[in-house]
Amino acid sequence: MRHEDILPSQDERIEDEVITNHSGNETFQSIAARRLSRRSVVKGGLTTAAAFMTPSLMANTLGEFKPELVSPKFRAPLMDFQPVTLADAAASDGRVPLISPDYEYQTLIPWGTPLKAGIPEYDGDPDRRPTADEQAFQVGIGHDGMWLFPETAGRRRSNTRGVLCINHEFGRNSHVTGKSGPENLEDVRLSQHAHGVSVVAIEESGGTWEVVPDTRNRRVHVNTPVTFSGPVADSPVGQALLQLDRGETRGTVNNCSSGKTPWGTYLTCEENFNGYFGNAYVQALFPAILRTVTADNPGASEQEIAGLVNARLNEIFSGFATEEQLRYGFSVAGFGYGWERFDERFDLSQQNGEDNRFGWVVEIDPQDGSQVPVKRTALGRFKHEGAELTVGRGGRVVVYMGDDQRFDYIYKYVSDDNWRSMIAKGVSPLDEGKLYVARFYEGGVGEWLELTIDNPTLARRFEDQAEVLTYARVAADLLGATPMDRPEWTSVAPDGYCYCTLTNNSRRTEADAANPLAPNSDGHIIRWRDTDQFVGTVFEWDIFLFAEDTHGTEESFSDPDGIWADPDGRLFIETDGGQKDGLQNQLLVSNTNTGEIRRLLTGVNGDEITGLTVTPDRETMFVNTQHPGNGNPELTNFPAEDGSGRIPRDCTFVIRRKGGGVVGT
Repeated sequence: MRHEDILPSQDERIEDEVITNHSGNETFQSIAARRLSRRSVVKGGLTTAAAFMTPSLMANTLGEFKPELVSPKFRAPLMDFQPVTLADAAASDGRVPLISPDYEYQTLIPWGTPLKAGIPEYDGDPDRRPTADEQAFQVGIGHDGMWLFPETAGRRRSNTRGVLCINHEFGRNSHVTGKSGPENLEDVRLSQHAHGVSVVAIEESGGTWEVVPDTRNRRVHVNTPVTFSGPVADSPVGQALLQLDRGETRGTVNNCSSGKTPWGTYLTCEENFNGYFGNAYVQALFPAILRTVTADNPGASEQEIAGLVNARLNEIFSGFATEEQLRYGFSVAGFGYGWERFDERFDLSQQNGEDNRFGWVVEIDPQDGSQVPVKRTALGRFKHEGAELTVGRGGRVVVYMGDDQRFDYIYKYVSDDNWRSMIAKGVSPLDEGKLYVARFYEGGVGEWLELTIDNPTLARRFEDQAEVLTYARVAADLLGATPMDRPEWTSVAPDGYCYCTLTNNSRRTEADAANPLAPNSDGHIIRWRDTDQFVGTVFEWDIFLFAEDTHGTEESFSDPDGIWADPDGRLFIETDGGQKDGLQNQLLVSNTNTGEIRRLLTGVNGDEITGLTVTPDRETMFVNTQHPGNGNPELTNFPAEDGSGRIPRDCTFVIRRKGGGVVGT
């Protein structure tokens, strides 16, 4: 039996399905079960919530909230395009995308697009992969969250030119290097440089968008200099990282969803960072453990032996790992990247604190190619799926964030002061503020619990606020936050609702007749509104929809992931998971007033549809296909459509309505 038969393989889609939250906090689903009745909540809205409020929460309701008015231009009908039908999907072999007959798409910036003169383009040739040095100046792989920063002239914002910031979440070894695992440091560097962020100047000319030469074009990857700011920067954690790198901290990885600020910067979010670490010392014990287990279990099958060996390796690893490392999901070999074999930064047996470098929200200036990205530690460390920023009462910034793992939490950050005033004083609004975690109560109400060292419960566990933020998951456990079903993207609508996708949780077993979400194999979308114009600590909530209720209909979808609420009342939903009814992953548009759903686009075999941004006039939309074909050219060659045998490459769709118009109409 080989080493690779025991340790994680990357032959399948990388997903962190391990449950690391063993706090025992009351689950959201047990609360929802006592209150909800399938999709009736869509029409009921929040109007019934007040009847269930506890007296202590009645004093701080939404009565004084005055949401921004929805644009009257598109109140009805919101959607009049012909959707991609189930019949269309059934007739497709999944090698190319399908789009509404009222729309068209162009592909842009596939993996390997050069961002610097003299760098070759990688075109998917399986016999000529990029070198590590080339990949450091090419668009990465694993296209995910992104935002377009349009060129501006005075108050005018361009609809044909801007800077696109785009995340590169992950790329399995077989896709990037053509190998099952790294064989040397060069392989590791190639993989590392395929991760991170691309900053790309793009322009539309003659109806086609393309990359243009620009000093702002750059890559930010695992080995790029970054810096820390906020409470953790001067703490023992931050100082240890500075000493480790001789004064220079390095890198960002597993960049999933994103956000943008009103002062014009990009927020990239580090999600499943734990999967890039392994413990080389424990892995080296594999041959001896295999011999022992095989001798002690004569007649056992290879599968049984593999399970016993893996369990023993993890048992040994648990003896070396800290409580915090286990809570954040670190393991013997992570997701099987194998970086720890040639780069000691990612070897947990070194106990060098490198694991604390990741799990943050990172701020990047798209207009300055020389700017050093900043990790904003006041927003906490966990598996950030995104950072949806809005402006609340008094000009304070409010950031909503999901922690994408089964039974983990939803967080909110509120700056201490008006963001303009803070910047004028030379203080980042993302450095000084309060971090909260959500607790959902019966009756459609909830509370934001502050993660502060001033709380005696946390003061007994942590030394200072920096430690609270570094181990935000542990702090949230102690405060009794509500475990959720993989909270992912969040989006704030103009009427004050905040929507959050809960992708799925097949591990949940708690169920009753009133709760169709156990097990929650297909996911749902929750929404809430905060008191006091986003900055209050009380909220009202309900469920917008359950995905399983759409199966067998033309609205069918599963596993909601990406989400964006536009100014007119539409909700764009992107999926990542096993779709039903013969569908590939897809982009849908929902009318939030009626709950109607229409399918705008479906992807190709094995991909995920993710990332979403628009031009200022909203007549051009950018979305991504991630890991098309899971890298297998037998499933698809997209974006090539010629059956050439080239490796499929992540890329961006440029979507427009034929004849013009706001995307979604």
